[in-house]
This record gives sequence, C-alpha cells and structure tokens, in this order.
Amino acid sequence: MNKTGLFTLFLFTILTSCSNYGQLQIITDLSGSLKETSGMITYGDATVWVLEDSGNKDEIYQVNFKGEILKSLKVKNGDNDDWEDMAKDTEGNAYIGDFGNNGNYRKNLVIYKIPNPTIEPGDKIDAEQIEFYYPDQTEFPPKKNALFYDAEALFHHDNKLYIITKNRSKPFNGEAKIYTVPDVKGTHEASLIGTFVPCKDWKLCQITSIDISPKGDKIVALSYGKLFVFSDFNWDDFSKGKIEEIDLGTRTQLESVTFMNEHTLLISDERSHGTGGNLYSFTLK
Repeated sequence: MNKTGLFTLFLFTILTSCSNYGQLQIITDLSGSLKETSGMITYGDATVWVLEDSGNKDEIYQVNFKGEILKSLKVKNGDNDDWEDMAKDTEGNAYIGDFGNNGNYRKNLVIYKIPNPTIEPGDKIDAEQIEFYYPDQTEFPPKKNALFYDAEALFHHDNKLYIITKNRSKPFNGEAKIYTVPDVKGTHEASLIGTFVPCKDWKLCQITSIDISPKGDKIVALSYGKLFVFSDFNWDDFSKGKIEEIDLGTRTQLESVTFMNEHTLLISDERSHGTGGNLYSFTLK
C-alpha cells in the first residue's frame, strides 16, 4: 500500500474510532455519492439495494459489502418526490415508498412496484403505480397537533403493503399509525388497522423504517437510535403482540433496516455532520 493509501486508512480509522455507533457493527462506509440513503432491501447475497430520498435521482443502487456501487437502475414512471423506504415480496418484486410527507400536505402518495432488480439486464426498470390516500386526513395540512401523515416505513405481507407513519405532531405524542393497501396498481383508500406508541421522546421515537423477517414471525421498526421488535402477534394489527425496545446506543440519522436472515439485520444511516453514511449489521437475540 502506498503512502496515500496508508494515510486514507489511518484517517478512516481515526474518524470511525471517534464516532459512537453503539451496538451496531460497521460493515462498510457507503459510497460518497450516497449521502441520503433512506430505504434498503437485500436478496440474500452480499449486496443491498438502496435508494435516496427527495432531491435525489429516480434511481436505485446495488451496493456490495465493500460500499461499492455495482449497478444503478433508473425507475421508469417513478418520479422521486420523496422516496423513503423499500420492501420486497416473496416473489422477488420490490416496492418503493414515495410517501415522504414532512409538511403533511401531499395528495400524490404512491408506492412503485418493480420486478426483481437483480435480474434486470439493462439500466432502466419499469414501475407500476400503487396510488393511495389516507381516509382520515381531511386537511392538507392538518393542524400542528395532528401531523400524523408523514411516512418512512414500509413492508409487504400476504398481498398487502403495510405503511407505518412518522409522527410530526406538536406537541409530540409518539403515536404511529398502521395502514395497509393492496399490492396491485390502481388508486386505493388505505385501511387504518391500528396505532401504537413506541415511546414519547420525539428525538428517538419517530419511525424511520420497518421490515418483516423471512419467516414472518418478527417485525422490526427503526428510529433514530432504537429498534422496536414485534413478536407473538396476529394479523393485521401486529402492534397488539409483544414489543421489545432495544436502545442501539447510537444517535446518528438511522433511516433504513432490512432482515439479511432470521437473526441478522442490516441498517444504514444518512451521512450528516461528519458521522454516518455507513452500512451496519445487528444481531437479534
């Protein structure tokens, strides 16, 4: 290794050691071009597919565990108003949640359904549009104490897409809503199936991503520093089961989580203020 390479390795080691990522194990530093990763899925190989949120390209990226971008796909018919999470179904289809809604004023909420990106031979991929609306939202935006209609979390189960909202109410009461929509193209009224309060500290308790285990018996919701693990539940309102809260011991901008297998999670955060921008692993007990 030349002097430049040694210096780069030394600098990365110093920066990493100065950052506290708690219980998370760093797999790799993500490519510098990916600063705002907000959603992620994996197909069981040593890669992840990631996306970025508003202000970024209408593209998804395949990234290996060295942080290198292996492939990028432009999503046709899939404008990135505010992409916030990814999910996949048992047939390999992927879903992109374009439902970021910081101000709670959007009426063009949509989830894009694309075929398995790992087998797409070109550099573009077709998307079907699953449009939806929240039946209980009647004001755009609602009053500050009812800002419940932002969302950053999505998973798929049994022909349904589950959307979990990110609470932006003032004062903050912690409540997250659970909605479902069918996984087929068209315009759908979302079904409100339940609510839960993960915790009540607005800095730590807004849900930023969610995923379901391969067996379907665990669900993990991510926030800015915590995991909420759901088990022993019945469908559709999984929040009525057991909920375990895990403090990850870090306070970076954690934005995406996905199951790699039944016990291992992959987690990423946005690059901000000299920290983050990494892919991590976390092992569930």
